[in-house]
Amino acid sequence: MEMINLKINGVDVQAPAGSTILEAARLNGIEIPTLCFLKEINEIGACRICVVEVKGARTLVTSCVYPINEGMEVLTSSPKVLESRKKTLQLLLSNHDRKCLSCVRSGNCELQQLCHDYGVDDESYYDGEKPETRLDLSATHMVRDNSKCILCRRCTAVCEKIQGVGVIGANGRGFSTFIGSQFNMGLGDTSCVSCGQCIAVCPTGAIYEKDSTQQVFDAIADPEKHVIVQCAPAVRAALGEEFGYDIGTDVEGKLAAALRKLGFDKVFDTNFSADLTIMEEAHEFLDRVQNGGTLPLITSCSPGWIKYCEHYFPEMTENLSSCKSPQQMFGAIAKSYYAEKENISKDDMVVVSVMPCTAKKFEIGRDDEDANGVPDVDIAITTRELARMIKKSGIDFRHLENEEFDLPLGLGTGAAVIFGATGGVMEAALRTAVETLTGEELANLDFTDVRGVEGIKEASYNVAGMDIKVAVASGLANARQLLNMVKNGEAEYHFIEIMGCPGGCVNGGGQPQQPGSVRNFVDLRSKRAEVLYNIDKNKTIRKSHENPAIIELYEKYLGEPGSHRAHKLLHTSYVKRKVNK
Repeated sequence: MEMINLKINGVDVQAPAGSTILEAARLNGIEIPTLCFLKEINEIGACRICVVEVKGARTLVTSCVYPINEGMEVLTSSPKVLESRKKTLQLLLSNHDRKCLSCVRSGNCELQQLCHDYGVDDESYYDGEKPETRLDLSATHMVRDNSKCILCRRCTAVCEKIQGVGVIGANGRGFSTFIGSQFNMGLGDTSCVSCGQCIAVCPTGAIYEKDSTQQVFDAIADPEKHVIVQCAPAVRAALGEEFGYDIGTDVEGKLAAALRKLGFDKVFDTNFSADLTIMEEAHEFLDRVQNGGTLPLITSCSPGWIKYCEHYFPEMTENLSSCKSPQQMFGAIAKSYYAEKENISKDDMVVVSVMPCTAKKFEIGRDDEDANGVPDVDIAITTRELARMIKKSGIDFRHLENEEFDLPLGLGTGAAVIFGATGGVMEAALRTAVETLTGEELANLDFTDVRGVEGIKEASYNVAGMDIKVAVASGLANARQLLNMVKNGEAEYHFIEIMGCPGGCVNGGGQPQQPGSVRNFVDLRSKRAEVLYNIDKNKTIRKSHENPAIIELYEKYLGEPGSHRAHKLLHTSYVKRKVNK
């Protein structure tokens, strides 16, 4: 690798050829602040926060896009640079709604942190004209507040480049520029898929999920209600970040303890219904393979992906598995099997889900997600919302003793927990499908070909004399590419897993927000996914069809996978939607 010699702040350093000043500085232990920059996604040098001095250059340069060259001399914190950054922050605040105390991002806002670092306080900003703005409350899952927007365009870049949706962009010109949808439509009137990736990258409080925490508090406080909670596998891999733990810390035991201290009547695990999903989905896959059903079968666990398919590939909705997501299966079983078992009226039961996903807020209100005549799930909150509930309740998360989930709906296998990582649903399904087809026990349960954070992965397995071709995609732009290959006859598969968010649920739109300084240089997806694979590796039971609680459920209540009762409770339908950007 060719190395370039340069000086940064008077010190001789080296960096690989092709690096930017920002990258070269970081490689040598110097952090340059950024606001708009997202590596390989939003490299536009628009915010001017990352400016530095380069000897011989006539003006300050933006380090995020300026390439290094041999003998370059750079100053990253000269008086001229510091004054420029401070002035930029003052200008950003001139038309910014500075009600920080009531902002959801207070204490975790990149703009707020930079203002603190550069001494921009309540007295040192320009009091400029403020464009007229209004909250966009039209979407089920989120709120858009342009009074907090700094026009960094991170959200538009992610929506267009990573998700391939592009329902938001820069409208207007000059001072009147704002982020919005075409023709000033509300986001809820567009083909937004509710993935929340825009929320994940926003540096301020301009975009945030609709908060449902008060509904949960109210339900818990109601003595007439039996309130149970389920928690998705990816939550345990990221919740700790909200309480100062390193990225990639498993907090499963503390998660269960915190939920119990919040006052839920029962604390269950979505891993249980992830195993249930595999039982139904593996049965559906084998049925389609053996009886000439529509192939490839495409997984249906990600509601953002489902809505995307309905909008952009409506002709392929027949390929979607009819299985509900684990969140919805859990609710359907809770309000039937569990309610009957415990002699609780389904009308007096409130099912809350803690999810890494903002699209789950949309999913709970979909048609055909009310198997028992009432919504399968009543309230869906994100990992971030749960963290706010824990903090508001005064629970000392870091000092909680580890606890376990309640039974029977709290028992899950290793196959279930890896649902949270891209490729995990595929791997879990293969463990069950292969043993069902061959009638033999797998010697090795790790299908490593479908692991990893690559956008598209392919594999082929010879099972009982049949070559089973599979593919995995995460991030909706990758899904578009994969499905276009299938439509155009360029690729042929039996089974496809698609997750709406890049890297899967571990990187969901409802997970803890990390600043650009972390997102640009730390692979959140891999670190969080490693938590789930380690849990799987250490589980005694690693196959869904060996979960004793699932076996009992079928023996005593459902009959067998694909039975009439199973289909009524655990399967759903889809609609063909129009594209409306």
